[in-house]
Amino acid sequence: MVETTGLPSDRIFYPDSDGQPMTESDATRDYLLYCVEVLRLYFKSRPNVYVSGNLFIYYEEGNPKASISPDVFVVFGVNNRKRRSYKTWQEGGKLPNFVMEITSRTTKRQDEEDKPRLYASLGVEEYFQYDPTADYLKPQLRGFWLSDRTYQPLPLQTTPEGIQYIHSQVLGLDLQLYSPYFELGIAPLAQELRFYDSKTGTKLLSRDELEQVREVLQQENETLQQERDTAQQERDAAQQRAEELVARLRELGVEPE
Repeated sequence: MVETTGLPSDRIFYPDSDGQPMTESDATRDYLLYCVEVLRLYFKSRPNVYVSGNLFIYYEEGNPKASISPDVFVVFGVNNRKRRSYKTWQEGGKLPNFVMEITSRTTKRQDEEDKPRLYASLGVEEYFQYDPTADYLKPQLRGFWLSDRTYQPLPLQTTPEGIQYIHSQVLGLDLQLYSPYFELGIAPLAQELRFYDSKTGTKLLSRDELEQVREVLQQENETLQQERDTAQQERDAAQQRAEELVARLRELGVEPE
């Protein structure tokens, strides 16, 4: 244990934030929130998987300066509960298995040099970078896996539809670069990051997307019910007309067969 403050370990202060506002671009913030949200939804049935982002990880007890704050990270084998910060010595020594940085020109050096070295030294199995605005990272998505404390690039693959993706063995998911312009035969400058279940091919949906799906299904159910109600009303009206016809014939002395 490293004691850098001269205080007992249990009296050392580990900040939950750096005291500065989150000064991210819209694209960076949006994708940070998207990644954390869809991964939390995907792993919500597994109580031993923790997903978070933009949270301080302290990896050396007694040394508050030994910290890192990944944009997105996933830890397997720890309790899925809310935390103000993540202290490895309180989590059985477990560190993230997967880390992603939503990168930009201003964070380029850190994301390509400083952070990978640190993540590799800590044993983070997979490290991903995504450049949402396509300012400097080409392709926009890069993935690496850890081998002998050194990151090796994960292959960028292409679906039959021409969509590029990288498979994360740690997550069991495909990270795809997609744009609706593909359907129009246009190559866009910036492509959207989306997670897909590699076994089923199903896209992981955010809460907003799930709500949209629920609304569409509700509208379809309401339309189907209206059609059923209309059909029933028509059947009832036909039955009533038939009964009136029978009654009229009997009034005329005709017994309908």
